[in-house]
Amino acid sequence: MATTKRTPNASRRGASRDMGGTALRVLKMIKGFYPKLLPAVGAAIVLNALVQAAPNVFMQRVLAIVQDSWAAGQWDPVSGKIIANVVMLIVFYLIGLICNAFGQQAMAIITQGSLKKFRCAMFEHMQTLPIRYFDSNQHGDIMSYYTNDIDAMRQMIFQSLPMLTMTGLTMISVVGIMIYYSIPMALIVTGGAILMAWATKFLGGRSACNFLRQQRAVARLEGHVEEIMSGQKVIKVFTHERQAEEDFERINAAWEETARTANSYANTLMPILFNMGNFLYVVVAISAGVLITLGAPNLSLSGLPLTIAVAVPFLNMTRQFAGQIGQVSNQINAVVMGLAGAERIFELLDEAPEEDAGYVTLVNMAVKGGALVESEERTGLWAWKHAHQADGSVEYVPLRGDVRMEHVDFGYQPDHEVLHDVSVFAKPGQKIAFVGATGAGKTTITNLINRFYDITSGKIRYDGINVQKIRKSDLRRSLGVVLQDVNLFTGTVIDNIRYGKLDATDEECIRAAKLAGADGFICRLPEGYNTVLTDNGSQISQGQRQLISIARAAVADPPAMILDEATSSIDTRTEAIVQRGMDALMQGRTTFVIAHRLSTVRNADAIIVLDHGRVIERGTHDELIARKGYYYQLYTGAFELE
Repeated sequence: MATTKRTPNASRRGASRDMGGTALRVLKMIKGFYPKLLPAVGAAIVLNALVQAAPNVFMQRVLAIVQDSWAAGQWDPVSGKIIANVVMLIVFYLIGLICNAFGQQAMAIITQGSLKKFRCAMFEHMQTLPIRYFDSNQHGDIMSYYTNDIDAMRQMIFQSLPMLTMTGLTMISVVGIMIYYSIPMALIVTGGAILMAWATKFLGGRSACNFLRQQRAVARLEGHVEEIMSGQKVIKVFTHERQAEEDFERINAAWEETARTANSYANTLMPILFNMGNFLYVVVAISAGVLITLGAPNLSLSGLPLTIAVAVPFLNMTRQFAGQIGQVSNQINAVVMGLAGAERIFELLDEAPEEDAGYVTLVNMAVKGGALVESEERTGLWAWKHAHQADGSVEYVPLRGDVRMEHVDFGYQPDHEVLHDVSVFAKPGQKIAFVGATGAGKTTITNLINRFYDITSGKIRYDGINVQKIRKSDLRRSLGVVLQDVNLFTGTVIDNIRYGKLDATDEECIRAAKLAGADGFICRLPEGYNTVLTDNGSQISQGQRQLISIARAAVADPPAMILDEATSSIDTRTEAIVQRGMDALMQGRTTFVIAHRLSTVRNADAIIVLDHGRVIERGTHDELIARKGYYYQLYTGAFELE
């Protein structure tokens, strides 16, 4: 059952965004990654911010010395007091240089380390997500979390956050120095700063919203490109290149419009703040000149009168203060893009993991002293370890492969049910075949047996145990699955076979390949079993890829099997070879087979005929033929179920 692809958390896009909360969450996680190094970087930033503000104090002192000496007629350009202040200023600059060098090196470590840990956290969490998530989201969109969103965070963590922290501390230090020298003048600068902060919030807020849309537009663009790349053969077969180009142009244009809007706000902010800073500088200069000329009293913490020695550093502080606000606006692009990327990353991390309340586990058993006991080694004897929650007793239920579905209803979407009151049973060791037209519910039933999806109502029991009580990993370990769509990973042929059992020896892998009928063509490959497969095994045929997939299931040696049209891509001659191997593999195992060709299920112990999500017939091949019902029509009609 296919589902419509959508972008993650689409329903939440209209909600207001808490950028501040996102920033705090990023910082909290980084602090968790580097609990000792981050405070050291913070201390270096604080010292560096103080060093940025310190020159204003030394400038006032030097000007005051010059002014007093000039008034007393004892002007000495090499005064010891001036030299002492200059030396102290040099020491401060050296401290700032050391702090800056340490901070840059430490932030490089923190940034790359944090991004690595973010990627690990995303990947680990992604492994816990249900199949439904991957069925309903474009794969290119998911990839965008690891590329665009992580890259957007890189500049924010490495440059923008330290810069903004230092800028904020510098501004606080400058304001403190201003108040120390002249409260009235400080109020004038504060008034201008409030206007500049309002402009930053007004334009920056609109920029932030659009940068978030830009990140989502990029994800949609990447998702579309990934989809087109995967379907390139289909596009060329139907000569839809122009349609593909038009679709891409439409999505690309939407991204361009969003990016242009976001950057128009951000790029407008800097010139506005720059000119507001210049205007504030003029206002402070005029105000200082008027107050000095009028001899107005100066309200300050220092007790110094408002003179040239105070006014000149004040003008410098005004320029510096406006420049710091400009720095904020200059970093706003990187900050909002980084926060937009972080918010998308947190959306992935906040996706609800696959629920698993199972407590029944699958264990190996061994015969010791005539009794079955739990074993650490793989023995071929399996049992369900059922720890009863009521009294704490432990029961071992032998794995027999008795699977029963009782009055099961299910829908991939709440408003669209695809299985209706389905009851199916498979006795231990039986081969059960599902037949029916596309969309009848064949694959859906197997998805429910291994709990890729959970049923809406009814019961599924495995050896008498409700599958919801069985831990999912153990349930799936008991079921070998051969899918219609084969996925081969980049690596050697033998590594792809070993994927079914990671500790399998080479001999076990080769034995499984022979059982599946794959050994012949593998030995003819350039490097045999050591031939490297890439791009999902594109250098071998579809049928050969399916044979490797069957060998992978064979090496796992599972107690039960699900074959989802396992021979659908194999020619008739190869199918006969594979069928013999599959019969050997299925010997003694409960097996569910989704039939692609009716000729492959004639020897099934029971054939279940499905139509629109309902079981309409069950029986052996001969029984169903004799009944002359729907299966009889399918079989004698000589058309295949594809």
